[in-house]
Amino acid sequence: MGISDENKKFLEDLLKYYIDQADSYNQFASEYGEFSKSKREIAFGVIVGTVYSTFLQTYSNQQLEVKLDDIQEFHELIRDNLDKISKALDESKA
Repeated sequence: MGISDENKKFLEDLLKYYIDQADSYNQFASEYGEFSKSKREIAFGVIVGTVYSTFLQTYSNQQLEVKLDDIQEFHELIRDNLDKISKALDESKA
């Protein structure tokens, strides 16, 4: 089945929002620095985890079953945006 075009657009917009807010996630990560030597990794995990949680909640709200191909497509979306996420996190440190 894969992610519907509507849901994919929603997730892409959501991911763009979190990329645009990278500075706040770097600040958030500073609060948890004792758990990792890399605040950047913490911020990255928060962004991806939040988008993934919303992905799952969207399916639940639409009473859809999350299938393996949906999850694989979600991972592709994240992989396709890794450079954007990384660049935003690196730029927000300045």
